[in-house]
Amino acid sequence: MSRERSRPARPIRSVSFRRRLVVAYVLVAAVSAGALATASYLLVRDARLTDSLHAKASEARVDLDLAQGLTPNAQALDPSGFVQSYERAGTGTHVVLDFPGRAPVASDPRVDPPIPAAMRRLADAGQLGYARIAVGGRPFLVIGGRAPGSAARLFFFFSEQQIASDLAQLRNALAGAWLSVVALALVVGWVLARRTLDPVARASQAARQIAGGELGTRLPDKSRDEFGAWARAFNDMADALEAKITALNIAQERERRFTSDVAHELRTPVTALVAEASVLAEQVADLPSGARRPTELLIADVRRLRTLVEDLMEVSRLDAGSELVLAEPVELREFVATVLRARGWVGQVALAGEPVMITADPRRLERIVGNLVGNAIEHGRRGIRIQIGSDDDVARVDVADEGQGIASADVPHVFERFYKADSARTGPGSGLGLAIALENARLLGGDISVSSEVGRGSVFRLVVPLHPTSRP
Repeated sequence: MSRERSRPARPIRSVSFRRRLVVAYVLVAAVSAGALATASYLLVRDARLTDSLHAKASEARVDLDLAQGLTPNAQALDPSGFVQSYERAGTGTHVVLDFPGRAPVASDPRVDPPIPAAMRRLADAGQLGYARIAVGGRPFLVIGGRAPGSAARLFFFFSEQQIASDLAQLRNALAGAWLSVVALALVVGWVLARRTLDPVARASQAARQIAGGELGTRLPDKSRDEFGAWARAFNDMADALEAKITALNIAQERERRFTSDVAHELRTPVTALVAEASVLAEQVADLPSGARRPTELLIADVRRLRTLVEDLMEVSRLDAGSELVLAEPVELREFVATVLRARGWVGQVALAGEPVMITADPRRLERIVGNLVGNAIEHGRRGIRIQIGSDDDVARVDVADEGQGIASADVPHVFERFYKADSARTGPGSGLGLAIALENARLLGGDISVSSEVGRGSVFRLVVPLHPTSRP
């Protein structure tokens, strides 16, 4: 059996609120005007037809009285002459004379349709009956009854062509008026919808401007209607938002300046400590055995302090936006292999993948790869491997390990500054390595993501564009 291919679902096109408002307005006007026009037409039609019926019924009674005593062989009143008199009168009324057991006699052979059986029964009972039928495409009112003192049944055909013409004109006029109302409703509805939704459009534009950084954008709030109250509430919200963002910017600037000042103030004494620790490291072997371990710990802490100060200096430069990107062609796989050799990680890390040529800043790329691999060595400790590849217009570097992994609650925070998971709080890291790596990746137009499972390890993925103008 062949399986049908699933077709992708077509996106549902959303209709703007303005159009829906106009459509609703036009529908209300169209239904109201249509109902009024239909009711008017039906009332006029019923009135005209009822008046016609009453008038023609009176005429029919008079004509039936004139045919009193009419018999098939009457000498005083010739049936054929009586019938033809209606045609000679030129009133447009036609008559059919019907004697029981004889063929009907019509004043006009063209107007001689079959008489409904119900009308014949009413005539035999001495009552008037009527029906509306079309003869030759023309409407007629047929009224029939029995002549007094006679067995003759007379059926009068009264033309209603004029009534039909008048009703057709009325119907056309009402239809034209209905179309005019719909057109007018469309224009008025569009104008009203536009005027009604203008404040909404202004609010949307103001919101986009605020989102774009124009925090001083405000709405006119002079009107006293609901939109005026809405505009005042929007302006109050914008004032509060501007105040909070200004306060946050001031706090962020103060924090950045504090970090930069602390890093600069620590740089000189830390440099001296590093130099002294280097001299002391050369003398560790000559120290008494009891002093060697404290001396080694002191030297390690000084080096850690130097790394922390360097990271703080880089963070302050990144926050200040003073870091430059100097891009040049780089073959990614060979570059990563060079970083591993330079840091002595060749025996600890397995490298695989295809050669990928990109355009990037080698210094920042080295910083990113060094931080990711160093983090894997520090916390993963085993099964560390790097996979190089490319997809479409981006290159990817996957740094994986088979360590203890990261808890799901800690994964969203691993790139935050100074953040350490509980399992890594005793490690030598400062908590800035991944944050610095992410900032450098973004300077290159890329990004870093992480996936981890407790007990099975973690995978950090770096994606960078193949060329500076592309984005992942």
